[in-house]
Amino acid sequence: MTFAAFASDPAQSRGRLYAEEASPTRDAFQRDRDRIIHSTAFRRLKHKTQVFVSPDGDHFRTRLTHSLEVAQIGRSVARQLALNEDLTEALCLAHDVGHPPFGHVGEDVLAEKMAAYGGFDHNGNTIRVLSRLEQRYARFDGLNLSWETLEGLAKHNGPIVNPGWALADYDAEHDLELHSYASLEAQIAALSDDIAYDNHDLDDGLRAGLFSIEQACAVPIVAASWAEIRERFSGVREDRLAAELVRHQIGLMVDDLVAETRKRLAEFSPGSVIDIRRAGQMTAAFSPAMQGAERTLKRFLYDNMYYHPKNIAIREPAALVIGGLFDRFCAEPNTLPDDWRASLPEQDPARARHISDFIAGMTDRYALRLYRDLGGAVAFPDWAAV
Repeated sequence: MTFAAFASDPAQSRGRLYAEEASPTRDAFQRDRDRIIHSTAFRRLKHKTQVFVSPDGDHFRTRLTHSLEVAQIGRSVARQLALNEDLTEALCLAHDVGHPPFGHVGEDVLAEKMAAYGGFDHNGNTIRVLSRLEQRYARFDGLNLSWETLEGLAKHNGPIVNPGWALADYDAEHDLELHSYASLEAQIAALSDDIAYDNHDLDDGLRAGLFSIEQACAVPIVAASWAEIRERFSGVREDRLAAELVRHQIGLMVDDLVAETRKRLAEFSPGSVIDIRRAGQMTAAFSPAMQGAERTLKRFLYDNMYYHPKNIAIREPAALVIGGLFDRFCAEPNTLPDDWRASLPEQDPARARHISDFIAGMTDRYALRLYRDLGGAVAFPDWAAV
């Protein structure tokens, strides 16, 4: 495939923090993708909350299946725009590895507990996991990913003005140019994430019975898509039409993203990835109409899914587990597993950050099991199936 002039070129990569010999079979971005897939943090995503905590239903998304779906969308868009598919895929696969157990509840609790020690955010933690905490190589900590992959993960949503301590720690050693925009591959990965979770959360919400298709049709883009699907597949039962609805909407958003990004590229006419970084705005985007439609869909999902009473009921026990583990390890470090206790720093903030590293890496079920093994009592609603 011939790449566009503004695509990221692995042959022109800015390299890795630790120099390595080139692979005879894979370029820099292909190696990054493979390292991510083989990492422990990536495997743990299969038991980390996307929306439903440790779901009993086998068909609900987890962080792992969500990441795979984002990667499929990202590659498809990158191919249409003649971008580097391997870098796009690597970014899509890795974008959630910094999430703690129990989704946003876990992140909120760790942010509160870590407020006195520099805070916690999943994006900075993603960089920390990939550059420090993964230990699969004899010569260095982390996965030693390329500059372009780490840059894309750090600022896929735009320039970072005030990085948290975890991101700042790595940036001080390997300048990611946080003041600039990321590559177009990174921008596409971020919007592919939006497309995936908007529509797949709609799918999961319908499957879980949190809302009906009639309620979802309060969202204009859903109503229009549903009317078109029912007309096209007259007589087909509704559950199969719901799957067609999700497919249709993903297609609409992908087509809009490609068209609007092509429009911006034609107006901007960048000659290199450096021009993309210096553009002063995001080059990849939805059209204004689709931006409005996407925001409306998000509001519906927040009101009817993420803040549904069943999901709200999980917040308290999930927060109890994460907060209880943090407090217990701080007060009684002897309760940490041997390997984590052996490397526990003596002073804060490094000590608290070490404990946060341990908790953030847990899966939902491991955090719950460890909390109970340490004598904690917690009850989740029966439907949560934890």
